[in-house]
Amino acid sequence: MRKPVTALILLVYLFVYIVLAATIGGMTSAWPRWAELVFYIVAGIAWIFPLRPLFAWMNRGTPPPEDE
Repeated sequence: MRKPVTALILLVYLFVYIVLAATIGGMTSAWPRWAELVFYIVAGIAWIFPLRPLFAWMNRGTPPPEDE
């Protein structure tokens, strides 16, 4: 049951993150080009870090793979 819940949380989180990043990105047009570049690099990488605990929770109850 954890994987479907994680998939739903992931979809909602990504939707909110994309909308937020796009909204803030629209406000960066007055910034210098280098600052815009830094913003987009950070925004493009930073979305993954909050998901680490979610994936750890999803895999917590998974039994180890059996050796054949």
